[in-house]
Amino acid sequence: MERQTKRTAAKPAAKRKAAPAKTAKGGVKADNSGKAPAGKAKAGPAKAAPAKLAKTKPAVDGAGLPTRKATAKKKTAKAGKAADALLKIVASSLDDDQAVDVAVIDLAGKTSIADYMVVASGRSQRQVGAMADHLAQRIKKEGFGRAKLEGMPQNDWVLVDAGDVIVHLFRPEVRTFYSLEKMWAADFDAEEDAEAASGA
Repeated sequence: MERQTKRTAAKPAAKRKAAPAKTAKGGVKADNSGKAPAGKAKAGPAKAAPAKLAKTKPAVDGAGLPTRKATAKKKTAKAGKAADALLKIVASSLDDDQAVDVAVIDLAGKTSIADYMVVASGRSQRQVGAMADHLAQRIKKEGFGRAKLEGMPQNDWVLVDAGDVIVHLFRPEVRTFYSLEKMWAADFDAEEDAEAASGA
């Protein structure tokens, strides 16, 4: 028994291994309690400043492009100028060919088929056909494209469709029979009377 006790006593006490120091987030070592040392702030990801929204003008969208309303107004103004320029070309061509009783009907805002309608007469079928040919050539030469012609070669009533301006060329008796300008004027008067009645 004594020998066993001596051997047991002779053995050195086992050394306890110290627990490794814990490392806090951001590379700061902490003590055994798990807390970071005082005086050292924990490193963390930097917070980005909120992005400021750019202020835009009412007529421009977020990408700096014109809005649909602004673009529509520009297109309308541009189309109106083109129609006026085309009307001058038509009037000049008919005057050169000595057209009779030229009448211009403003269709803007009243129908979508064109901005202007022009009605004119020629003294004969030959003159009506010549006016239509010259007008189509003049329109194309001025850069307004190729106009559509209907009613040839009879030349009693020739329609020249130039897009923004539609031209009706008649022989006098045919024009009297159809009374095209009176029909359109009556339609516009009826619309105006209806609008006035609804507004009352």
